[in-house]
Order: sequence, then C-alpha cells, then structure tokens
Amino acid sequence: MRYRIIIPLLFSTVLLLCGAGDQPKAPKNAAELGKLLFFDPILSGDRTLSCASCHKPDFAFADTLALSLGTDQQKTARNTPSAMNLKGHEPLFYDGRAQTLEIQALVPIENPVEMDLPIDSALARLNRHPQYAAYFKKVFRKPATKENLGAALAAFERTLSTSDTPFDRFMKGDSAALSESAKRGRIVFNEKGKCFDCHKGPDFTNDEFRNIGLFNDNDFSDRGRAEITKDSADLGKFRVPGLRNVAVTAPYMHNGMFKTLREVIDYYDTPQKFVKAPIGTDTLIVPLRLSEQEKLDLEAFMEALTDERFRKTR
Repeated sequence: MRYRIIIPLLFSTVLLLCGAGDQPKAPKNAAELGKLLFFDPILSGDRTLSCASCHKPDFAFADTLALSLGTDQQKTARNTPSAMNLKGHEPLFYDGRAQTLEIQALVPIENPVEMDLPIDSALARLNRHPQYAAYFKKVFRKPATKENLGAALAAFERTLSTSDTPFDRFMKGDSAALSESAKRGRIVFNEKGKCFDCHKGPDFTNDEFRNIGLFNDNDFSDRGRAEITKDSADLGKFRVPGLRNVAVTAPYMHNGMFKTLREVIDYYDTPQKFVKAPIGTDTLIVPLRLSEQEKLDLEAFMEALTDERFRKTR
C-alpha cells in the first residue's frame, strides 16, 4: 500500500511546492509532460492513485497483483498488462477497445473502478493547477484538453521501449549472450512449443486476438473481444500480449491466474487440466507433451527476453 498511495502523493506534493529548487523541471515536450502526469495522483478522483500505481516501473510497468486495486480498493476486472513496448501495437486492452494509445491512456482515468475521475473534471483540475496550466500552454500552446491530455500520456508511453536483452545481443551476433539452455529453449519456442505462431516480431506479438481456452461461460466467463465486437466468433478471445520483459510481469493471463512462467508453460503443455469444457478454443491449443528439460529450456529463453534495467533488480 505504501507504493500505491504514499509515493504518488509525495510526487504531487513536490509538484505543488513553490520553491524554485523543489519543483520538477518544466517539461520540454509532450513526452516529458506525460511522464509527470503518469506519476501524479492528480488524475484520480480521490488523488490517491496514479497511472504508476498499477503500472509499476520496477516491474516493466505492469502490476504484481492478479487484479489491480482501483479507487476504494475495488478490484479491476482484468490483470494490468505492461505499458511498455506498445508503440505500433494497436488496438489496445485485452479486448481491443482502444484504437490508439491516446484513447487507451484516458480510459482508466474515467473508469469508476480504476481512477474514477471524469475527463472534464480532470481537465478542470489541470487548468486550475498553476504548474500544469503553464506546462500545457508551453507544450501545446493551449490549455489542457481531452485530446492533448491523451497525447501527452501516449507520448510518454511511446518512450517505454526496451531492446537491451540477452536475446537482442544474441541476435546481433553475440553467441555467448544466451545460455545453452536458453538456446535450446528458443528452438522449443519456435517449433514444438508453437509459441512463435502468436508471439512473433520484434516485440513477440502478432497483435491478434486468440482464444487460448480460458473461456467456458461458467467459472471462466470473461467474454473478451466479443464484448466489443458483439460477434460470437470472438467469445473468449483476448489480445496476444508482447513477451518482452515477461519474466518480471507476473502474474499472467487476462485474469492473472498464473503466478509463474512455469505455470504458464504447464498450462500450454496440458491445457485440459486447467479449464473444464472450454468454448471456442483456438486450434493451436493442443497438448504439447514437453519434457521436463524442454520446459526448463523454454523458461530460460523467456527469461532472456528481460531488459538489463530489470535484470539488475531481480
């Protein structure tokens, strides 16, 4: 709880101080303004939550809870994904409800279960705030609006990219960057494990929506993409997440049901053991029959997708 409330409040307190030495440096551009806003609880109804309360920097801007806690300690509907490496990967959210990062950035602010602040109220706060009023006029040459608030937050999110991993160094020719286990795991990932069928490209996602067997309209009742499209063919489909820094973004799946990467691997290996009578499961979701060594190697490879900034603090 200390991280969720006290740190954002301290940041806001610093922002409000009048002494020149105590104020954060005035932002030079939209991304710097977005960073200030991302860490400031001014965008939540009761001023106790910031974007960073659930998108924790030390965990690749993901949360450590299965379901994040919003205003009044309410549990959110789905696990909080990483806010990193999202540039060029629209639509966003597990159900694809946001077509751009600008739209995505505003949704949690208004959500009554999350930050619980109508956008009009957020804009009024910002435009009454001495520093923020000046910052918006400096960066956007106008007061805070719905459009430039979303633009500032999105600009900051687009800076949250990572590419300094053992895997990246291996791909650039450093054969020693991956352990022998991770090298074998890369082969499992691409072939027997079928991971590459969905997790491909530089950020390990195909940006598609897939039903991986976590919907049975009973104890697993989240309809996923179908809530947005109203198409029964999309029942139980969720956006394929990128896998960069996946080793530090536990728990996993849209509902946060798995605490470790090994549990995720075990699920894909024998999905029928976890969910009874799944509906509409993708044809790729079949028992993999991985050996114990193959599971260890696959986990080692996914560990190697962790950026150095997070590997040093693990």
